[in-house]
Amino acid sequence: MKKPDNFHRSGRADKTREKILRSAIKEFSARGLSGARMDAIAKTSRVNKALLYYYFKSKEALYTAALKEVSGRVSETALAAITHPSSPGERLLRLALDHFDRILTQRDFQNLMQQEMVRFRLGESSALPILVKSAFQPIHEKVEGAVLEGITTGELCDMDPLQVMYSMFGANVFYFLSAPIMRLIVPFDPFSVDAVKHRREALLKFLGQALFQDRRHGVKLATRVLANVPVPEIKPFSAWRKRL
Repeated sequence: MKKPDNFHRSGRADKTREKILRSAIKEFSARGLSGARMDAIAKTSRVNKALLYYYFKSKEALYTAALKEVSGRVSETALAAITHPSSPGERLLRLALDHFDRILTQRDFQNLMQQEMVRFRLGESSALPILVKSAFQPIHEKVEGAVLEGITTGELCDMDPLQVMYSMFGANVFYFLSAPIMRLIVPFDPFSVDAVKHRREALLKFLGQALFQDRRHGVKLATRVLANVPVPEIKPFSAWRKRL
């Protein structure tokens, strides 16, 4: 059965919008809102510059759409981890691993969020509060719920849920931020593939012993989660070394 013309037009429009968004994410990630150029986005997208304004009205609207796109991806995988059909402790381990892997692979998101937090501190951002409410607050609430549930069932130690979040996510962030300094201290490159894989495993095994009342149970869960969640493809870190 032949599809109507408007179906094909709609499909082409969706693909064009996706191409523009992909190019915009790369451009804004590399240069920020003020440094990004619409000409460059159009060239990379292989579309007429007028189409950018047709789909997104303004540079700021395209920037906001790019933020929503990358935040939506991150939120989707994080929610899948923290709502996995397993015990509260295993869900927390899965989320901690998802967060590590996100920093490892979603570098455009990392750059955009860092830039946006700076803009927010300067009073220049109106997008960040919206993203937090739609993408990150639901994750925060589910983490808190998992910690409290785990305490109630006796799986987890009696801990402050917020401290659990700081410990899970803060360790990951510090590892990547401190890597340039640690390269001067430790006899290996923290950005090497082997070092990243080792840190990924060490993270979960540490949490398996730190969060759980029964440490053997926690380490067993950590080992199982590591086995079930393969190491993502690790791209070269040359760009990170220049930036960090």
